[in-house]
Amino acid sequence: MKPQSWKWLTRKKSGLADGGKSSFKMKPLPFMAVLCTVMLFIVYRTTKYQYHQEEIDKRWNLWGEGKGYSTTSGKLRALPQGIIHANSDLELRPLWSRSSSRSKASAYTNRNLLAVPVGIKQKHNVDAMVQKFLPENFTITLFHYDGNVNGWRDLNWSSKAIHIVAVNQTKWWFAKRFLHPDIVSIYDYVFLWDEDLGVEHFSPSRYLKIIKEEGLEISQPALDPNSTEIHHRITIRSRTKKFHRRVYERRGSTRCSDASEGPPCTGMILSMGGDWGMDMKLGYCAQGDRTKNVGVVDSEYVVHKGIQTLGGSGPDTQKGSRLKKTTTRQGGAAIDVRTEIRRQSTWELETFKERWNKATAEDKSWVDPFPNKSNQRRIKRREDKCLPSSCSGLTLVLAI
Repeated sequence: MKPQSWKWLTRKKSGLADGGKSSFKMKPLPFMAVLCTVMLFIVYRTTKYQYHQEEIDKRWNLWGEGKGYSTTSGKLRALPQGIIHANSDLELRPLWSRSSSRSKASAYTNRNLLAVPVGIKQKHNVDAMVQKFLPENFTITLFHYDGNVNGWRDLNWSSKAIHIVAVNQTKWWFAKRFLHPDIVSIYDYVFLWDEDLGVEHFSPSRYLKIIKEEGLEISQPALDPNSTEIHHRITIRSRTKKFHRRVYERRGSTRCSDASEGPPCTGMILSMGGDWGMDMKLGYCAQGDRTKNVGVVDSEYVVHKGIQTLGGSGPDTQKGSRLKKTTTRQGGAAIDVRTEIRRQSTWELETFKERWNKATAEDKSWVDPFPNKSNQRRIKRREDKCLPSSCSGLTLVLAI
């Protein structure tokens, strides 16, 4: 380059540096306006992108919260969102179907679910139970805790039922894993029953009619007073009522009256089989006031036979009989299985209490909708609060 060219360029740069009147100089005000516009555009695009990602994450979660499937969604974002469903069901599908019936395959009308943990020793009783529910459009799911599935194949409805096997597991172990809200949300009513219930005086259709009319979100059929095991008075059948939501009692330390607002006087039903402590918490899943949405149906009642098959050979048939001991050998010593199961249940109850207390302490936005009057601590409540493995936005019918 020629010397004069370098001198010319130097003069131009000098004019920009010293604030001279060079034509290359930009006025401060227009420059700042352009810079602010660019920054605002960047902020807008970033915010819009974040909002779009949050909406995608919400669609991955049935409850509408983004963090539920954050790990999974991050791994599967290469898939188009519409190809993955948020829920499923326990309905059997045919290997093939005619074209005229394919469009009806996914249509569900008044669909209900009966789930029962079963052992082969109670086959006759379970058969009688299932025969009551099949005409009412119920899907049947059996949880085989003894591992015996083949023994049920001679029943005419067995091939239409769902069979799930896990040896020596309880009702709530099965329920937590196979009755997840994403799976059972299509059902209007879920009946989670034990195998040792006599159903001679029970009609599913009449029962459903009552709980629909009364708005019972969580319910159970009343227990015949002659049942082998009755643990709470609220579950006993009243011969003069169609249903009841509370019990009146003045015995020992229990004082149940119209002023009572919680268990064991109102807002609870009884469920057993590896879920100690949850009876008192089920009201939190009642989608509102547990004194109104939880109840016991008297006109449709069952007989609880109290046959504890997990770890026991079963009781005598008379009321008040004691469970026969079953022992096994472990490390050369004889073990009373029922005693060990009760110890395990007691430990699990303490664990559940610790989890509950920890959850309520850590969730600063939660307030107890049913506070103990002796403990008036308040925290703001989330509307969708419920027990992780129990609440699913549908009506639950339990029976011990």
